[in-house]
Amino acid sequence: MSGLPERPLFAAALVLPLAALKLALHLAVNLLTPYGVHRDELLYLGMGRHLRIWEMDFPPAIALVAEISRILLGDSLTAIRFFPAVFGCAVLVLAALIARELGGGRVAQGLAALCVLTSPLFLRSANLLQPVVMDQLTWTAALYVLVRLCRGYGPRGWLLLGLVLGLGLLTKFSVAFIGVAIVVGLLLSPLRGALLTPWPWTGLACALVVGAPSLVGQLRLGFPVLAQMAELRESQLERVTPVGFLLGQLLWGPAVLLALAGLYGLLFSPALRPFRVIGVTCAAAFLILLILQGKPYYAGPLYPTLFAAGGFLVERAARGLAAELLQVGAVAVLLAFAVGTLPLGVPILPPPIMAGYAQALGVEAAVRTNTGEVESLPQDYADMLGWEEQVAAVARVYHALPAGQRERAVVVAGNYGEAGALDFYGPKYGLPGVVSPAGSYWFFGPGERPGEVVITIGISREDLQKFFDSVETAATVSHPWAVSEERRLAINIGTAPRTTLQELWPSLAGQN
Repeated sequence: MSGLPERPLFAAALVLPLAALKLALHLAVNLLTPYGVHRDELLYLGMGRHLRIWEMDFPPAIALVAEISRILLGDSLTAIRFFPAVFGCAVLVLAALIARELGGGRVAQGLAALCVLTSPLFLRSANLLQPVVMDQLTWTAALYVLVRLCRGYGPRGWLLLGLVLGLGLLTKFSVAFIGVAIVVGLLLSPLRGALLTPWPWTGLACALVVGAPSLVGQLRLGFPVLAQMAELRESQLERVTPVGFLLGQLLWGPAVLLALAGLYGLLFSPALRPFRVIGVTCAAAFLILLILQGKPYYAGPLYPTLFAAGGFLVERAARGLAAELLQVGAVAVLLAFAVGTLPLGVPILPPPIMAGYAQALGVEAAVRTNTGEVESLPQDYADMLGWEEQVAAVARVYHALPAGQRERAVVVAGNYGEAGALDFYGPKYGLPGVVSPAGSYWFFGPGERPGEVVITIGISREDLQKFFDSVETAATVSHPWAVSEERRLAINIGTAPRTTLQELWPSLAGQN
């Protein structure tokens, strides 16, 4: 393609140390953090232990990563979060590589990498075993391949793009947003001519083959994603306004200004004209998320590419002293913001101190829950507290049962966090396997015991009395800093059931 800028050398001596620093930070934090395993991590670890790649109600990549991590590294917090940290470092390196493909040299590549390193939300996503960081990685990799296609990368580029999008389909169904946006970008750019060749369609076939387990799982289970999306929209997304979505982008930090400059440059700058398809794709994806009332962080996977374009413009903006002042100023602002907001990115402050820090910071959005309440801690941090204490309390109740009842007892959890905690910590405390009607756990069934005796956590006494003639509250467990729904829980024992768990189970489908 004519007018392509020269591709500089990869600034490995700058970018790779930044990636190593990011990895070291995550490892150190997870060795020293006063917090534990996150609610979502407990779910994905449980799904890994119950791994059924072709029959899962959500894309299986995160469960597969969880199980590989457990087999290779164990189940310490550092082991659980090692692969997410590596994925986060890969996002950083890809941002620098995109800057290079755009024609950016050492400054552009370094700025792109530094923006990823210093953003608290990129730190947060890479410090948790969740699909978020993998989503960021696949979107960024897809945009990197698209940049390479702008440079004339041959037919293999379409196959590689298909492979990356297929991996994205194994990660989150939100890959559809970037997929649709790429189609829009192609149709509005000179690359649309490639659609008349077999290669983009071969890439599409590759994506569907690689992502087939996600699709087959939905087919086999009756498309549970539709119910999940409806519940998500009703409980969380209805509260997201367009203004809230736009203001939420500020949580990515001052690097958002660089990203805005990058988007403008990709759309309108002559220096980046050969890559306009990238700007159109990013703008289209952002608009899709805005229109569909996505959460602000859903736009995160677009930022590494926009950081790269913004870094390119900063590098080209001036020469001499003015250039040095601009570049040094940008680095200084990014570093100052990173130091000031580090506790929002990684869980390093104990809960009481973190609550005081969050209050002093005065950023309400940082401590607003998914359902709109304002808490003392960021929800991700509160969701790392109290789980083992719950399991220990259930174990005390279980082991206090008479031997005859204990042999017949079933432990039932009310939500996926409680179920995941019992799954993860239960063997350590001598508990039998947990059953739960909540979310993914419902698909694993009620087990073989009929439920003549059940020990429940997270299920109210009133709800349990619908199914048992005798219900007693055996204990309560509390944690002052846990999320509100987990702050104080009753552990109930139900006996004299009116029906078996096996007969009851079908009616419990779709419980939260």
